[in-house]
Amino acid sequence: MLALVWYLAMEVPRSDFNSNLLIYSLLFLGMWVLYKFAPNSENWLWIFIAGMAIRLSLLLATPEWSDDYARFLWDGQLVEAGQNPYAQIPEDWLNSNPEMIDSYLSQLFENLNSPSYYSVYPPLNQLIFWIAAKASNGMVWNGVIIIRLILILGEIGVFLLFLRLFEEFNIPLNRLWLYWSNPLILMEITVNLHFEGLVLLFLLASVLSLSRKKMALTGGFWGLSIGMKLLPLILAPGFIFFQAVRNKKFFWVGVILATLLSFGWLLTDRSYVNFFQSLKLYQGKFEFNASIYYLLREVGYWIEGYNTIYYLTKILSLATVISIFLFSWLRRPDSVIQLIDLWVLTYLVYLILQPVVHPWYLIPGFGLSLLTARRAFLIWSFSVIFSYQAYGNDNFTESPVYLFVEYLILSVGVYLDYFLKKEKLT
Repeated sequence: MLALVWYLAMEVPRSDFNSNLLIYSLLFLGMWVLYKFAPNSENWLWIFIAGMAIRLSLLLATPEWSDDYARFLWDGQLVEAGQNPYAQIPEDWLNSNPEMIDSYLSQLFENLNSPSYYSVYPPLNQLIFWIAAKASNGMVWNGVIIIRLILILGEIGVFLLFLRLFEEFNIPLNRLWLYWSNPLILMEITVNLHFEGLVLLFLLASVLSLSRKKMALTGGFWGLSIGMKLLPLILAPGFIFFQAVRNKKFFWVGVILATLLSFGWLLTDRSYVNFFQSLKLYQGKFEFNASIYYLLREVGYWIEGYNTIYYLTKILSLATVISIFLFSWLRRPDSVIQLIDLWVLTYLVYLILQPVVHPWYLIPGFGLSLLTARRAFLIWSFSVIFSYQAYGNDNFTESPVYLFVEYLILSVGVYLDYFLKKEKLT
């Protein structure tokens, strides 16, 4: 598995979909074999060593499947130079600060995938970008390695939290294999440098604090997860309908303090205006690897004769909010495990109704699902590889056939989790 991951990360471009699919499938099979046949012993150290060996072997990998790292380092370099990364789009900043341009910034600008958009990365992300920029010494490679080391440290934290939570909820330790050697986790966090692993870190810390009735820490860690990526805000209805949390003042104090700490910077120089403007554009302009949205888009083409994304995104956003509140009210959790199970469903509903579903978006929901009996996210962590077919052609055109295969496989997991009779599921 180490050799396959290394070869996939180092030698196979994302445009070679057939090779990516084959190697990814073999890696997923290898993970499953380890999970099913490795001894379920209390010695978790071997699992940890195996996963760390793979991660450290990828330390020098280039993020082939994503070029977001260029924007990470661009924003970090602006912060290092005392500039506000939310104040201008990169194109305008380049034109208004010609005296500050050097070979490093020029190289980053050439690789930006969003030079015409304000930064959409919250201040907690910017802190990590700044650390990477400060340590880069004018070399992109150094910055990439620093971000990767930070994410690997976060992964170690996730592993240790899983260890505690598995013991807390009497979950067999061999389930660690499903996260620690999952190719989605290895590629999207360690190789491609996405921050959903840190979101999961804070969510698991919140769960552990809640199970030990430390309300201020529960709220604080959840607030930090929102500060890392706004998406965990969708979990709020779960807390609202959870009696053990709803009326706890220390919980909400922790949430407010962590949120203010995370987003305080946006209150300066009206940065929040540009930040939310980019979020709004992102929500209403892009589409990738969607399911329900693509079906409704075809109906829109049939009725109106053009892409109705402007209206569909608003309708689906409203449907998402209503659905999440409805499920949270119907399921009203009575225990921590029931709350986690509701969170897993919340992430699933959100992703199925979104117009953009990048593979790394699955990571928090998948990680939380390992604390439950749900299997949909585990199955989706395999089938999501079919979304990378779009990168196998110059126009990034998605194939309806591959999308159908991906979501057909996912539908099997959803059926097993939510439509199969409970006695059969048990």
